[in-house]
Amino acid sequence: MYFPTDLTTEFYTSEGCHITEVINRPDHEDVSIARARVEPGVTTRWHTVEAREIYYILAGSGRAEVGDETQDVGPGDAVSIPFGVRQRIANTGTEDLIFLCVCTPKFRQEGYRELED
Repeated sequence: MYFPTDLTTEFYTSEGCHITEVINRPDHEDVSIARARVEPGVTTRWHTVEAREIYYILAGSGRAEVGDETQDVGPGDAVSIPFGVRQRIANTGTEDLIFLCVCTPKFRQEGYRELED
C-alpha cells in the first residue's frame, strides 16, 4: 500500500520544532513516522511520549538528551527513547537538524506531555 506524503505540510509545535506527519493513520495503530526539523540554536522543551520512540538523524548536528543521558548526534545516528522517558534535542549546528521520529505504538497527542525545564 502506498502512502503519499506532502512534505510541504509542516506545522510548528509548542515544543520548539517543526513536524511533518509521514504516517500516522487509524489503520496503523502499531507505528507512526514523522519528520522533525529543529532550527539552529534551538533546544526543544523537555517532554514525554507514551510510546517507544526512535530518532533517526538525516541532516545537521545536535545533542539528544534522554533521561539523564546525553548523546551528540549527526546523520546516520539513531537515538532510542524508552516509553515515557523525558527527552529533548538541541540543534548545535548552523543548519537545520532534521530527523525521523518513529513511535510504537503510534504517536497520539493525548499521550504527549511537556515538562518544566
